[in-house]
Amino acid sequence: MNSAVENPPTPGVLPRWAKDRGFGIFTVVTGVIAWIASGVLVLDRLALYKNPDYVTSCDINPWISCGTVMKSWQAELLGFPNPLLGIVGFAIVITVGMALLAGARFARWYWVGFQIGVTLAMVFIIWLWSQALYDISALCLYCMVVWAMVIPLFVHTTARNVIHGVIPAGAGVKKFFAEWSWVITVVLLLVVAATVVLRFPNAFFG
Repeated sequence: MNSAVENPPTPGVLPRWAKDRGFGIFTVVTGVIAWIASGVLVLDRLALYKNPDYVTSCDINPWISCGTVMKSWQAELLGFPNPLLGIVGFAIVITVGMALLAGARFARWYWVGFQIGVTLAMVFIIWLWSQALYDISALCLYCMVVWAMVIPLFVHTTARNVIHGVIPAGAGVKKFFAEWSWVITVVLLLVVAATVVLRFPNAFFG
């Protein structure tokens, strides 16, 4: 596909991660990790269907228990196990990354669609985070791995699209995202980690 973006970045000032190769590596790594975590969840969910007493691979204690989370209605929001969305969605992320590494260039509409996809994923994990902490009152280890991948994926996809002009923005905004994306990612991850530890101190400190 031919690239068709608004206000393309000035050559030589693009962060390494925002270049096609860097972003390709980034999406492949985050996509593969999240896809594997989703795959493990699918296998555990299938085992639970066969045997309701099955102990999942991350049933560690009363607070960290994939089985408890999987048996909640929130784990099947659309009528089927949520991890199936991850199997499909993260496969797309991996494909986009591999295509970039192979030299593919995508049109603006494609990046808009990709942005919508990762934004919906971010909204979904925020909802799942709130449900796990304040309704289900249990954590799913592999779910948290997915959260940890979606957060940087969302931040850096948004930053990449701002920098490349897919999302219209002024020079100052582009500069901000180019320089502060990793800081934003780390802060968000720390906030999530802090809320988890504060909500379930016994799970981590006995």
